[in-house]
Amino acid sequence: MSVTALAWSYLVIAGLLEALWAMGLKFSDGFTKPLPTIITLFLVICSFFLLSKSMKVLPVSVAYAVWCAIGIISLVVIEYFYSNTDLNLQKIGSIFLIIIGIAGLKLSN
Repeated sequence: MSVTALAWSYLVIAGLLEALWAMGLKFSDGFTKPLPTIITLFLVICSFFLLSKSMKVLPVSVAYAVWCAIGIISLVVIEYFYSNTDLNLQKIGSIFLIIIGIAGLKLSN
């Protein structure tokens, strides 16, 4: 696996972990529940570690935007399946705008 492919792999995993720790924030109830808090903090550390590893190779602007986007899109999907929120046309359109924005950042490098 090339260095660039490895950096992208780190970034994808970091983005997925970001979605998980964001959900963990909800379950930690303001850091008042010990186990969800510990799990959330562990996921935060892992996510930031992998993000930083990817930024050794990838441009910071692209890496950070992709990391955020993976987290955002993953959370929309998680909420749709597990929290009974609707996936309407506005949310889908917003996701496409995020993807278009990231593609623009990537193409501008």
